[in-house]
Amino acid sequence: MPGMSRNAVVALAASASIALLTTACTGQSGSGADDDASKEQTINFWHAWSAPGEVKAVKSLVAGFEKAHPNIHVNIVGNMTDDKINQALRAGGDKAPDVVSSFTTNNVGKFCSSGAFVDLNPFFKKSGIDPETTFPKAMNEYTQFDGNRCTVPLLGDAYGLYYNKTAFEKAGIDGPPKTWSEFEKDAKKLTVSKGDSYEQLGFMPNYHGWESTTEHYFGQFSPTYFDSSGKSNIAKDPAFTAGFTLQKKLVDELGGFQKLERYRSKLGDEWGPKHPFHTGQVAMQLDGEWRLGMAEDAKPGFEIGVAPLPVPDDQADQYGKGYITGTIAGIASTSKKQNAAWELVEYMTTNTDAVVGFANDIHNVPSTLAALKSPKLKYDPRFKTFLDIASDPNSTTTPASINGGTYLVTIQQFGYDYESGKAKDLKAGLESTAKQIDTDIAQAK
Repeated sequence: MPGMSRNAVVALAASASIALLTTACTGQSGSGADDDASKEQTINFWHAWSAPGEVKAVKSLVAGFEKAHPNIHVNIVGNMTDDKINQALRAGGDKAPDVVSSFTTNNVGKFCSSGAFVDLNPFFKKSGIDPETTFPKAMNEYTQFDGNRCTVPLLGDAYGLYYNKTAFEKAGIDGPPKTWSEFEKDAKKLTVSKGDSYEQLGFMPNYHGWESTTEHYFGQFSPTYFDSSGKSNIAKDPAFTAGFTLQKKLVDELGGFQKLERYRSKLGDEWGPKHPFHTGQVAMQLDGEWRLGMAEDAKPGFEIGVAPLPVPDDQADQYGKGYITGTIAGIASTSKKQNAAWELVEYMTTNTDAVVGFANDIHNVPSTLAALKSPKLKYDPRFKTFLDIASDPNSTTTPASINGGTYLVTIQQFGYDYESGKAKDLKAGLESTAKQIDTDIAQAK
């Protein structure tokens, strides 16, 4: 699944390799936008999907484009890592990519500030397309940096709550929790201890707990990561204090960090059939839309429920929002066929039928407002939860930064220290983390 490729571990590894890629492209943003897209020509499209079904879906998407644009032929190259893209852009030539698709949303700031990808604003304007009314709010935000829209959404991921309906009924819980205080009560009620371990854990709160990263938790608090001057805001915005406090309380109330970590170390991995939610060892799971298909394929012995993640009690009226991320696409600044490349990008990302067809094939969330409402979407009724989260104007994402996702790594690292008890002073820890983020960004400029 594409979600697997956007696993936090993979994203962080990709963040490091992008530094080379963007360095290679600096200063190329003004080249190659004078080609005639009406002429017979071939462009190269590089993407990261690798599973057979995904590769087939990409080919189907491109086939639709070539039928609509018979003069433009597309050479598709799949399973492309950032390192391979970097090497190709350095080498240049006819085989280098014109259009690139990446799973690494965190690196939009690098892509844009370095000139690795061209600013798409002029192309949108020329085509008469308004991104703000075309894409969901969060997706529109994470595809640009400092006014430079160098990427565009190409399907999305929305995070919600999966829950074991059988376990809920057994515990006497009527439905999914809507606020964090309800979630806390349910997590404790669903936890059945067994000696120094668990027969069933209501929820794995630890930041290593598969998708329970700081940004996924904090998305429900609608935080502001940076102030108007670009400085880290995590020590000033109470959303971060609330988020860290909530998670630490869950850790302590569900058995403590050490007990939870011992249990987690014996559970299945995130991408295999023995994922602890699939096996019933964990009753609730924070995860993306791809988990539903994976969980059903594992044939669990219970009915799976899907709902939005809870919200803070003082934001109960915003229940239904969630954290959004996704795949991005851009045009390489080294391309000499940028107008033809735009035709492909425009088709893949704004043509409603194309977006819907690709979403149906890949089983991800559509990335335009029109596609999210299309009657041609095919999905399990429970999947609608993620469509609603994606279109909810209160849903959030993490902002682009000049040094990619480095600031998120820094926050997550403090999270590890705080949940384990290594760091005890939350206020001082947030202030220190904010200073580190500001230093890292200043050095990246």
